[in-house]
Amino acid sequence: MTAYSILDRSLVRRGSTPAAALRETVEFARRAEELGYHRFWVSEHHSVPGVAGSAPTVLAAAVAAATSRIRVGTGGVMLPNHRPLVVAEQFGVLESLYPGRVDMGLGRSVGFTGGIRRALGHGKDDADRFGDQLAELLGYFDGTQDAHPGVHALPAEGLRPQVFALAMGAGADLAAEHGLPMVIGGGPRMHDAVTRYRAAFRPSAWAARPYVIVAVDVAVGASAEEAALLQLPEAWATVRSRTGGSFPPLEPAEEIAGKELTARERAYLDEALKGKISGTEREVAVALGSLVATSGADEVLVTMNTYDLDRRLDSYRRLAAVFTG
Repeated sequence: MTAYSILDRSLVRRGSTPAAALRETVEFARRAEELGYHRFWVSEHHSVPGVAGSAPTVLAAAVAAATSRIRVGTGGVMLPNHRPLVVAEQFGVLESLYPGRVDMGLGRSVGFTGGIRRALGHGKDDADRFGDQLAELLGYFDGTQDAHPGVHALPAEGLRPQVFALAMGAGADLAAEHGLPMVIGGGPRMHDAVTRYRAAFRPSAWAARPYVIVAVDVAVGASAEEAALLQLPEAWATVRSRTGGSFPPLEPAEEIAGKELTARERAYLDEALKGKISGTEREVAVALGSLVATSGADEVLVTMNTYDLDRRLDSYRRLAAVFTG
């Protein structure tokens, strides 16, 4: 049976604050656990006005403290932004406090702008060092790292959080090389990356066989029109980031639907909505069944943000009825 999990980026809503968005994420995790989702992940974004999720290990700790059964982790920590030793120590603390529930999802993205990269103390080329950083990080857990002789990551050494590689760029190949489960978006290159990953996978202490999580944006409503409306706020914020240079707080869906868009804005909006799944429970069940069948996914990682929190929760409740029904 395919597992279903959630990635939440702690998006800010117009008229609210980043602090409120973080509290909403913790409460959302509680509800996700009640609904039977398998994992709840948070993400890492820096200096984005509409995104409060900047410190994923800190937020993951708050989520773990507020829940009791659901797996908790990151989707992901962007390893080029950090020293592997520090990441190992942070996840060692998480796994020590919440044993058997911690997921360490790792990505290779760097800061979006030159200013952010300079503030983080890293450059664009650091993404090319992801493989070496990944090997060092894993070595801190099993005691084999040799980049810094005599250095131990405590309390990480000897612990085993679940590790996942986000398949961005060379991520699929590195996941296979290190024997890690892989997370990939359901885009046009998904099938080639999944096939390559499965063919090259080397069993390891972290995973005995390939494991694929497909990430996709899903909205479920009482009607197809209602579901499609739910996806407008985040898609419109993406348009605003393309046209204005900054991802803003989410706006109400009905306001966006009533806007007169320029041809450029309409093209960007269509692009932002591409690849998303929406519809009634029956329609979404068919679409997700097709995605799982064609990708062979072991798990689906769902993300969907909209302005109205009650309508967001209703969508996830309807989706839970699909995979538990």
